[in-house]
Amino acid sequence: MTQQTETKAKAGAIIVPVTLFEQNCTIIWCEATKKAVVIDPGGDVAKIEAAIKQTGVDVEKIWLTHGHIDHVGGAAELRDALNVPIEGPHIDDKFLLDNVVASGARFGMTGVRDFAPDRWLNEGDRVSIGELSFDILHCPGHSPGSVVFYNKEMRFAHVGDVLFNGSVGRSDIPGGNHKTLIKSIKDKLLPLGDDVGFICGHGPGSSIGQERMTNPFLTGEM
Repeated sequence: MTQQTETKAKAGAIIVPVTLFEQNCTIIWCEATKKAVVIDPGGDVAKIEAAIKQTGVDVEKIWLTHGHIDHVGGAAELRDALNVPIEGPHIDDKFLLDNVVASGARFGMTGVRDFAPDRWLNEGDRVSIGELSFDILHCPGHSPGSVVFYNKEMRFAHVGDVLFNGSVGRSDIPGGNHKTLIKSIKDKLLPLGDDVGFICGHGPGSSIGQERMTNPFLTGEM
């Protein structure tokens, strides 16, 4: 099942939960041009392709928030199928993309490939699809190279596994650091403004304001 969601009138989005991790592979498109991007194709590529066909959009890019297997397992296959470039994550996640096959084997995921993106992303970079433009925020902590895609005009962000509805990303995995993660959230995400809504890597989305007020990892309760 895909879950239809909206960013703002200028954009459309559909969430495609993939693999046993129920990772939120997200297709975002520009309403004016119907040009689209697939964010974090973690696997189940046939399911992602079916969702693309369902929406009738023209996918021109793949964006990656970070290098963990549940977010990148289908990236190389989808890049070949669509003949589009991969942008992201930050180069600090190169060690993860160099070991996709080994990581997949630990979780019984076959058919995955090690790969490199066509473009690494850095703090302050900008990516675009159609008439939509997103600023890149480098937010390490869950992984060293995690990035967030932020559209100021729409007051919208895709935060990957940095921040969740009521929680934050794991930091007990190679390259993770909880203190660094909380600093990324407080220094990079909270200043965006309470009205900014976000899609995250797993589960329902939320807003910066909601998480600022109620997330136990940010209010000091955890």
